[in-house]
Amino acid sequence: MGKSYPTVSAEYHEAVTKAKRKLRALIAEKNIAPIILRLAWHSAGTFDVKSKTGGPFGTIKHPDELAHGANNGLDIAVRLLEPIKEQFPILSYADFYQLAGIVAVEVTGGPEIPFHPGRPDKTEPPPEGRLPDATKGEFLFVSIQQFIRSCTDHLRDVFGHMGLSDQDIVALSGGHIRWSHIAFSHVGLNPIQGRCHKERSGFEGAWTPNPLVFDNSYFKILLKGETEGGLILLPSDKALLDDDVFRPLVEKYAADEDAFFADYAEAHLKLSELGFAED
Repeated sequence: MGKSYPTVSAEYHEAVTKAKRKLRALIAEKNIAPIILRLAWHSAGTFDVKSKTGGPFGTIKHPDELAHGANNGLDIAVRLLEPIKEQFPILSYADFYQLAGIVAVEVTGGPEIPFHPGRPDKTEPPPEGRLPDATKGEFLFVSIQQFIRSCTDHLRDVFGHMGLSDQDIVALSGGHIRWSHIAFSHVGLNPIQGRCHKERSGFEGAWTPNPLVFDNSYFKILLKGETEGGLILLPSDKALLDDDVFRPLVEKYAADEDAFFADYAEAHLKLSELGFAED
């Protein structure tokens, strides 16, 4: 499906440019890239391709949506960003949160991601339960193979509802090493360090030695099966290796960081524009 982006005023474009500078300074100074990108992902990831509801339209700032279990802690991100948003009342929250997510990737050395303004703010939060669950799958009374299959089926089901592909799933998973679990499921992500905490999510640890650097190390660690030194691999991480489509992409990104960056940028752009500017 093609995109037909709305036209915004020169004043609006100027506000985007100035807000981006201030966001870069805030995110770099506070080391808050993980929670800021998590906010953007969780906002966009509620989109349902069939009903055309949910998505990156600013509703995540509302208390009802922040109260969703998967959004635990994201009120922190909303509060951190609000002083900058107040300086640019012309910008929609929908645009502002997605711009912040793009800046979070760039600040930590990730790829440049195009930004197209013009998302409107919506008032109706989506229902709870549209975001992925890192542990989806019943472990009791099934084999390991069945459990892993249930994880991959869950990922395809949830991302399919968004209209995203297998390649998008794996590329976005490479961002979770410092942001959240495989595209936004980690309710226990530390807002500063890009790791999860047992008291919030039931898991403890980070995915890579340096969660504030955007690179392809997640895929290298995944292939090695490395969990020493406090690093963590979750069921849906391991499921990527046991799938005939997912695993070749993991191997591709582990071997070629440029390929990962290119596919990640494409997947992130898709995610940030779900339901926006569609013909």
